[in-house]
Amino acid sequence: MPTTVKGVISRAKGEPVELVDIVIPDPGPGEAVVDVQACGVCHTDYHYQQGGINDEFPFLLGHEAAGRVSAVGEGVTEVAVGDFVILNWRAVCGECRACRRGRPWYCFATHNAKQRMTLTDGTELTPALGIGAFAEKTLVAAGQCTRVDERAGAEAAGLLGCGVMAGLGAAINTGGVGRGDSVAVIGLGGVGMAAVVGSRLAGAATIIGIDPDPRKREKGRSMGATHTIDPADGDVVEAVRALTDGNGADVVIEAVGRPETYEQAFYARDLAGTVVLVGVPTPEMRIELPLLDVFGRGGSLKSSWYGDCLPSRDFPMLIDLYLQGRLDLDAFVSETIGLGDVEEAFATMKRGDVLRSVVTL
Repeated sequence: MPTTVKGVISRAKGEPVELVDIVIPDPGPGEAVVDVQACGVCHTDYHYQQGGINDEFPFLLGHEAAGRVSAVGEGVTEVAVGDFVILNWRAVCGECRACRRGRPWYCFATHNAKQRMTLTDGTELTPALGIGAFAEKTLVAAGQCTRVDERAGAEAAGLLGCGVMAGLGAAINTGGVGRGDSVAVIGLGGVGMAAVVGSRLAGAATIIGIDPDPRKREKGRSMGATHTIDPADGDVVEAVRALTDGNGADVVIEAVGRPETYEQAFYARDLAGTVVLVGVPTPEMRIELPLLDVFGRGGSLKSSWYGDCLPSRDFPMLIDLYLQGRLDLDAFVSETIGLGDVEEAFATMKRGDVLRSVVTL
């Protein structure tokens, strides 16, 4: 029987979110229902509320989550009732041209649940990133559930569902940061901070955190940055070069998503170095670079999709590192809140007061 639970929706562009009753259908073939235990408040949810993703209102917000499987549909073998899982928004299909080439982290046909969750009047909801986890329960494709060690706890584990994985993966998977490398990270929000942590895990010798907020620079140093730069102090490119023997960084990770910071990233890297764009720009943004500089500086200009992660590979490995005390996921949790506090959490996030507010249920 369908279940009625509480969930947080965005009914129209720019309007405050609402805590309402929503209806979760029984899982169909290939689907699973998950009892949500924790869900991080991510900038992407705010972008949905502001109409910055698409206009398919009303949205069921929330996507950075962990919980326990409570029901599965026909043919589901990936997970079973009772499994503790992290939800992911790129459930690979195994059949597209990227998957067939052995590059499933680029999957071009990722799965979502086929059924829609609804309001009690039957209005269909669009789940944020195909998940919709600001709710007591959510319906997802079974492939969106990655089983991990339940000792991790939902508050920490759920962060791998989006922001932390995006930043860690931008450094380790996309950027290929290795032992002894120099890395500059522009923007020390949740994703940028995770890129700092990922660079440290990968053995980088120099890790430069760049942000105008002194609180974030201090936090960056506590999480692994060897140096920090305040953009207000002068030319960011020259500051990075001064910290890297005049050369620029081997890898520069742009975690803001703006033309001016991307240009800084482009020129702050060493010759043949790598730029990774993990900050999400808006549709109207443009950048102009001399084509000769693109050619002459060599190296790689990359975008990082979800940290180019493969959830089945990366989530269990990172949870193991957390349980070993080598990856401090708890440091990303600034506060825990209830489902009714999401609107205020958006305001807190915009002020830069937190790395992550986490809804707990």
